[in-house]
Amino acid sequence: KKYDVCRPRTMSDPSSSSGDEQEQRVRSPSVEPPADAEAPVTHQKADKPPEEKLVERDPRAEARERGKTKAEPNPMMTKSGGAYIPPARLRMMQQQIQDKNSAEYQRMSWDALKKSINGLINKVNVSNIQNIVLELFQENLVRGRGLLVRSCIQAQASSPGFTHVYAALMAVVNTKFPANGELLVTRLVLQFRRAFKRGDKPVCLNTAKFLAHLVNQQVAHEVLPLELLTLLLDRPTNDSVEVSVAFLKECGQYLTEVSPRGINAIFDRLRHILHESDIDKRVQYMIEVMFQVRKDGFSEFPMRPEGLDLIEEEDQITHMISLDDELAAQDALDVFKFDPDFQLNEERYAEIRNEILGEEESGSEGDDESDDESEDEQEGQADAIKTQMDITDMTQTNLLNFRKIIYLTIQSSLDFEECAHKLLKMGIKPGLEPELCNMIIDCCSQERSYLKFYGLLAARFCAVNRVYQEGFEQCFAEQYETVHRLDTNKLRHVAKIFAHLLFTESIRWDVMEVIKVNEFDTTSSSRIFIKELFLEISQFMGIELMLSRFRDPTLAMGFAGVFPKDNPKNTRFSINFFTSIGLGALTEDMREHLKNAPKLIMQQQALAMERANAAASSSESSSSSDSSSSSS
Repeated sequence: KKYDVCRPRTMSDPSSSSGDEQEQRVRSPSVEPPADAEAPVTHQKADKPPEEKLVERDPRAEARERGKTKAEPNPMMTKSGGAYIPPARLRMMQQQIQDKNSAEYQRMSWDALKKSINGLINKVNVSNIQNIVLELFQENLVRGRGLLVRSCIQAQASSPGFTHVYAALMAVVNTKFPANGELLVTRLVLQFRRAFKRGDKPVCLNTAKFLAHLVNQQVAHEVLPLELLTLLLDRPTNDSVEVSVAFLKECGQYLTEVSPRGINAIFDRLRHILHESDIDKRVQYMIEVMFQVRKDGFSEFPMRPEGLDLIEEEDQITHMISLDDELAAQDALDVFKFDPDFQLNEERYAEIRNEILGEEESGSEGDDESDDESEDEQEGQADAIKTQMDITDMTQTNLLNFRKIIYLTIQSSLDFEECAHKLLKMGIKPGLEPELCNMIIDCCSQERSYLKFYGLLAARFCAVNRVYQEGFEQCFAEQYETVHRLDTNKLRHVAKIFAHLLFTESIRWDVMEVIKVNEFDTTSSSRIFIKELFLEISQFMGIELMLSRFRDPTLAMGFAGVFPKDNPKNTRFSINFFTSIGLGALTEDMREHLKNAPKLIMQQQALAMERANAAASSSESSSSSDSSSSSS
């Protein structure tokens, strides 16, 4: 016990608070025992190896070692807008890639296209817009239409003062690539819907301003602003009236020209809101200012500022998009997507670009290379001809849009001359003339009471082109055959518009050959149609002029069914019908015919008997001559 210096410290020993100090004390040198002293007894097993000393590693050093062996990610295959690559390195990377259809090369070209479009959009202004347009056509606007539209919307949101510039730029692009203009209008309409539902006034203001200038540039149809103003003023609030006034200032001059009836309805609504709605004084003052702006002819808010009227009116393509249509934003166009036919599509766009800009491929190569290129072009053209196919629209979407535009144009016109001018300016394609005629008749039948507007409009088209005259004559036969499908009100309107065309000599009177006034070929609906038709004609022409027209020998074949003389029963039916509707004067010839009918019948029978006797005598004489010749 005297030499037991390795005894551990107790817990009460203050020196035992630190494990390191305790270990140092245990390992500290102690008093050496004498040589003859016994060795202290230890409790460690003899077969246990000595404890190894643990080596501590620095985690930062290990991470650095792992980072040296880990492969660096390709910066071009990260998400869009990833690591910045200097232009020189980007060109070098593109030159190193041999496969032009690879995903890496396509991603590089996509990022370059995105940066180029953003740069051009950000630096466009009134003075350099023509140069920017030419530079913009150098880029692939078919592949990058989503990037172009998104860049325009973002630039306009950050700089609303340049809205007219962005609208003029997209108007020029729309003439060559209508899909870009349609996508822009679609996304703006969807953005306005979302902002209107959320009550986000700043976004509504910017979006409405952009749409207004697109309407001024005729990229969007004038129906869209009328629908937007109707929506904003349906349940007026301070914000909605403010947005509508700001929107009306931008496109009011254009709407005054193309749709005066629509703009009058909007200002009537504003007047009603000003006098009867509970809105702030500030908003009331804005409405009063709006009326003053209208009185001044929107002189401070021209529809196309100077230097931005770049497109001829007949070259512009207008998109008919409504607020209630089911629209798709096509957000997938904004992100990179691998294209298996990338090189072929790039070559096709190069041809389109050369056609637009009037460029020719510069540079000449050797004879062998030029021959190879010509052979490749011929093969490509042959393949393109093989792959071409006729696409038929079985859904009739274009026809429905055409009828919709006609209806809205008719409803937004003040008089028939303005309406005819607008419809003719649309550039109706050949083959759609009968649809225009049918649409005019359908619009007339939908009115509560007959409007002379439609008769004058139809007569104007008949005078413009003979194709429309033939179309209305065809419509007369179709309407008479299907007259039983119309109710009484529509039936009367249709009869009156055709009566107008007849007494103005816009269509031929021969169209009446489809009418047969007898007991078996008429129905109650057809008799009402005939009654309204003849009464309307007699009201404008008079009985005397009407009689002279019906007694014209050149038109006798056309009126044979109206005034039948083939059968006394049909003649009596026609006499009774016209007498009952107050046009008995038209039946004088039929009455004379009916009186002389027995005499005519007897004369016809006598003639028939004479012919029969003559035929019999001739046969007997011939037979006798034959017999005499045989006997001799």
